[in-house]
Amino acid sequence: MLEGKELLEKAKLLSKKSEDEIAKGCGYVGPSGRVLRKSFYRALIEAKGYKIANGQGRNGNRASRGRQTEFKTKVHGNGNLLIGHAYTKKLGLKPGKQFKIDLKKESNTIYLIPLN
Repeated sequence: MLEGKELLEKAKLLSKKSEDEIAKGCGYVGPSGRVLRKSFYRALIEAKGYKIANGQGRNGNRASRGRQTEFKTKVHGNGNLLIGHAYTKKLGLKPGKQFKIDLKKESNTIYLIPLN
């Protein structure tokens, strides 16, 4: 991810493109391919010389770092149940790791059993 003068120069070169294309071109893309707009805009503001208060999030006492792990999820409209990157990272799981899914219907419990 570009910062400072390099970010401003690259953004200027890409100025005829869409905001997402500029952010991508400057390296503001997450592991899933999602454009990190907030990080990109924050970096642009800082590159312009403006100070952004650190440690002030929505509730005023912690840094806002996007989505926070809450250890809860929901079944989506399409029936999928997403675990998410924050949880797999916390467990040190790498892409391609396979699991057996074991269901305990009486307790509505889902177990993921690693396959070696």
